Amino acid sequence: MQLSAHSAAVVAMPREVVHTMFDEVRPVVLEQIDAARARLEGLSMISPLVLCDAAPGGKTVGLKLENLQPIGSFKIRPIGNAVLSRALADLSRGIYTTSTGNSALGVAFMAQRLGITASAVVPANAPAAKLDKLRRLGTHIDMRSTEEWWRAIETGVLEGQAGVYIDAVRDPASLAGDATIGLEILAQAPDIEAILIPFGGGGLACGIACAVRALRRDVKIIACELTTAHPLKSAFDSGAPVQVPHEAGFVSGVGFGTVLPEMWSLARALIDDVITVSLDEVAAAIKILAERNRVIAEGAGAVSVAAALSGRYAESRVCAVVSGGNLDSSTLAAILQGRTPG
Repeated sequence: MQLSAHSAAVVAMPREVVHTMFDEVRPVVLEQIDAARARLEGLSMISPLVLCDAAPGGKTVGLKLENLQPIGSFKIRPIGNAVLSRALADLSRGIYTTSTGNSALGVAFMAQRLGITASAVVPANAPAAKLDKLRRLGTHIDMRSTEEWWRAIETGVLEGQAGVYIDAVRDPASLAGDATIGLEILAQAPDIEAILIPFGGGGLACGIACAVRALRRDVKIIACELTTAHPLKSAFDSGAPVQVPHEAGFVSGVGFGTVLPEMWSLARALIDDVITVSLDEVAAAIKILAERNRVIAEGAGAVSVAAALSGRYAESRVCAVVSGGNLDSSTLAAILQGRTPG
């Protein structure tokens, strides 16, 4: 596997064994994906796929605009399907999740729709734009230190939280919800050669890959990370998940310290390559999307676009998944002025 160089070395960090509520995640099949598509009808939209106005020479870049979903990100699909797969009676005490914002928005949206309570466990550096949306949806916000927040993600449990935990990554129903994007891309761009996807927890990339592998094994799946925060690339280099230094800057939702162990086998089997991009490249991609395509993408949503604009892949016809558009206005203003936010 040909991978781009990374700027921070893998570090050996002693870790205690973390006991979680999750089993190793396995691929979802077309029957599960079709069921998810039926549940999500009328809840999520079939997002448009448009051509990027700044594709590198000799290449065609499509933009799968999941930033246009009702909550501003693709997370309505995994969260929506995970919630609707459960009996309403089981959700009577409410639902909650751990998130930098977009999964929490999905939980908040579904709770409001079903008339139940919602709680969001967020890190102290969660983006203001997402917190503001959560408050408008009437969500209880439980802000924790980054370390405590990440531990809650790893284990899937948190003391003091009532209701059902909704996991946007490792729940098979969530994976099937993500996979519906893959079905749409193949229908919208039948000549596609590769799909570039932001890699955070891994649910989006692996979910799309499940659908693509079932229908078009020739289409390449390329995960996209930051040069300063790349747990998947480091796992590929090392042959297993490892703890790595990570500095995601203004980008939230990608670039954590390690690949979740339950996702590793699936990611290793389904993802063909990893491209890493700098924060400057992500900022440039956001600016290009706003000025040329009139599209607002958040940092994570533009990681795949930055990778597509880099041209660092062999394929000619590719699609970049714009996973979300919940960007702080101050961050957008700085980027439109030609600056990379600190």
